[in-house]
Amino acid sequence: MIDQHTPTRTPVAGHTVLVVEDDASIRTLLTSALSAAGYAVASASSGQEAMFEAGSRRPDLIVLDVMLPDTDGFQVTRDLRAQGVYTPVLFLTARTGVEDRIIGLSSGGDDYVTKPFHVQEVLLRVRAILRRSATLTNGSRAPLRYADLTLDENTHEVRRADRPVKLSPTEFRLLACLLAQPERVLEKPEILQQVWQYGFSGDTRIVDTYVKNLRRKIDCDGPPLIHTVRGVGYCLRLPRDETNATPR
Repeated sequence: MIDQHTPTRTPVAGHTVLVVEDDASIRTLLTSALSAAGYAVASASSGQEAMFEAGSRRPDLIVLDVMLPDTDGFQVTRDLRAQGVYTPVLFLTARTGVEDRIIGLSSGGDDYVTKPFHVQEVLLRVRAILRRSATLTNGSRAPLRYADLTLDENTHEVRRADRPVKLSPTEFRLLACLLAQPERVLEKPEILQQVWQYGFSGDTRIVDTYVKNLRRKIDCDGPPLIHTVRGVGYCLRLPRDETNATPR
């Protein structure tokens, strides 16, 4: 059963959230709860409508149902990313399997809530995603650099050997986490806390999935920089036979 308790207004205001849900009752519930919490809310009931609304309104976040009448939310997210739209996505779905969660987040999503859900949980996840996004845009910071890899948090640009690299918001945060502490092994729970700010019920496989995606984009040219320390976590460093590392 979906908890219909609607909390009081949150301090996060001025953001637009797009709710994509084909079930009218759930769509109305979420729209009402988000509006009461201080967000501007747009809605859609299909993948086609979602693509139009995302392109025309440019929301700050999309709450996206996976099972839509004309497509699925995973494909909508892939299509958005292919068009250069990197709006954070929070999936809503009745699929509870870990593999479904990994598939969804691998498609470019940022978080995942299963049905039935509590409205309070959705709102907390929305706030957390928007807070993380805000940290990427507030304040001027010096670019992070290691070897031929550069990440600029001010412009949200990543380059590897002067080649631009397109990353989703979560991939960007993960790379920033690794770049901020080059040559240090980061344990998976630590990465979960720094990038997602909570532990996905202790399931660290989401870190593995995102590292795989990031590695495919970052390490496709040049010496590999993202390394696995088995049983522990990940480390950003040059291969051991490279001697020209230039930590930030």
